[in-house]
Amino acid sequence: MSSRVALTHRNVPRLMDITIISNHILSRKPQTHPLVLQDRFRGWQNSSLIDFFNDYANLCFEKFGDRVKHWITFNNPWSTAVEGYEVGEHAPGVKLKGLGAYRAGHNIIKAHAKAWHTYDKLWRNHQKGLVGISITSEWGEPVDITSQKDIEAAERYIQFNLGWFANPIFNGDYPQVMKDCIGRKSSQESLDSSRLPTFTPQEKHFIKGTSDFFGLGHFTTRYITHKSYQYSKGPSYYTDQDLAELVDPQWPDPGSEWLYSVPWGFRRILNYIKSRYGNPRIYVTENGVSEKNQCTELCDKWRMQYMSNYVNEILKAVKDGVNVKGYTFWSLLDKFEWDEGYSERFGLYYIDFKSKNKRRYPKGSVQYYRKMISSNGFPNQREIENWKRKAAETCSITNALLAADPLVNHMEMVTEIVVPTVFTLCILLCAILLMFLLRTQ
Repeated sequence: MSSRVALTHRNVPRLMDITIISNHILSRKPQTHPLVLQDRFRGWQNSSLIDFFNDYANLCFEKFGDRVKHWITFNNPWSTAVEGYEVGEHAPGVKLKGLGAYRAGHNIIKAHAKAWHTYDKLWRNHQKGLVGISITSEWGEPVDITSQKDIEAAERYIQFNLGWFANPIFNGDYPQVMKDCIGRKSSQESLDSSRLPTFTPQEKHFIKGTSDFFGLGHFTTRYITHKSYQYSKGPSYYTDQDLAELVDPQWPDPGSEWLYSVPWGFRRILNYIKSRYGNPRIYVTENGVSEKNQCTELCDKWRMQYMSNYVNEILKAVKDGVNVKGYTFWSLLDKFEWDEGYSERFGLYYIDFKSKNKRRYPKGSVQYYRKMISSNGFPNQREIENWKRKAAETCSITNALLAADPLVNHMEMVTEIVVPTVFTLCILLCAILLMFLLRTQ
């Protein structure tokens, strides 16, 4: 693997007009729907959900459109399609390898487009809002930048992740490489047609241009190399791509097993969007890093470093001419993370899930993020070090509070369980004693 040059804060612009935005997300992760839609219609495998989702979106526009000005129809549709209908690890847990993900994605794209047209026709003129979709994708870098096969494999990786949803919405149809790969595999399987659904000419026209901005969720990067899969492996979304994903063992991995800190990939994917989709306005809707569940160290220096490095790459992308308009860090609070539950903590605030009131403790990154926002970037290296020092002072205090939490929980248990139990037993003993005295008399 080729060596990479470490990038610093020097010689980069300020955040300029990048702001923290407030979104209303119509479909939030994990992207579930009423169970009846799964039981009766097989969820996103059925095109009937397009109209159901449009009715839901229209109701949201009607009830909240006077206040909400940025709408996201679907957040991370890749996970809904692949994790929900290909491998079945997320709700609704359907395993239709090589087919389910493509069907679900096809209907999600059409549902998004219909909701966009509904807003455009009925609400835009007087609500003056924007409607888009947020696509989560990692960057794919060729293992060997001199190998044409690796270069093409990296392009396939990006198109099967980012382009799968972005290309129809911004350009009118699925990426050609997806159509070619899946079509070729389907032919080898002696199928009459491709496993990838097709859009009619009318649908292409209806879908193209149905996003007022490009929502992007980005966390990490992979090295990509070419790898051929034979039909004996069976059809699947993954074998359709003919590639293998690799990571550099030197990349930091503080939390989730899939999430490595690779800041330079952020700038590259932002520039890719600029070149492929007409330099749309981009809102980074998710970018962050987790730690393990057992970690109770609130001075999360790794998160501050991740945040600093990744935002720095956005600044470089802005200098490249990428039209980045907003950035939101993922996430405000520790929360329920897909099928990992509460075992991965992404929050700026630590949540004590064992306490009755779910106490919240600010991590050091809260102070750091606050300073970064108020300064609209990185003013100078001395100021940055001052931020980190103040953040360490703050989290040392909250660490002490968190350390005392078990005692507080114990007192809660004494107050809420032990005391009432003892009181009840005393009443019962008194009643028994009274009955005994009355009998003896």
